[in-house]
Amino acid sequence: MIRDDIKAAQVAAMKAGDKARLGTIRLMLAKIKDRDIELRTGTAPADDDVLVTDVLQKMVKQRRESIAMYEQGGRQELADAEAAEVAVIEDFLPAQMGEDEAKAAIAAIVAELGAASVKDMGRVMAAVKERHGSQLDMSKASAWVKGALG
Repeated sequence: MIRDDIKAAQVAAMKAGDKARLGTIRLMLAKIKDRDIELRTGTAPADDDVLVTDVLQKMVKQRRESIAMYEQGGRQELADAEAAEVAVIEDFLPAQMGEDEAKAAIAAIVAELGAASVKDMGRVMAAVKERHGSQLDMSKASAWVKGALG
């Protein structure tokens, strides 16, 4: 499970004295713990990897937005720090689908659901997120679904 990999990486970073990596890993564990508390679960749920992946994807998205703002503001050193955190977080995310593979998966879902217009977008997006949510950037997937339905 991804959660176990993160905890093991925390121990390894402590032993190696890698303070930057350790700090990012601790942030990840804190966000995951916050999500557990939000869901009111005392233990990890059965689909724990989905929960952890969702939290990590949100963290990456936030950091990418921060990088863009820092670069616009001329604060490259802060952008570099955020980019380093993104690299650490992405180490724990499942491999992402390529654009062609993602479009093929979306086309298959559209055909399977019999979706014909943009009115069906909600159903298609729900199916895409359920089946491939951990392997896709959902903001990009939204545009691809629109393209497949349009």
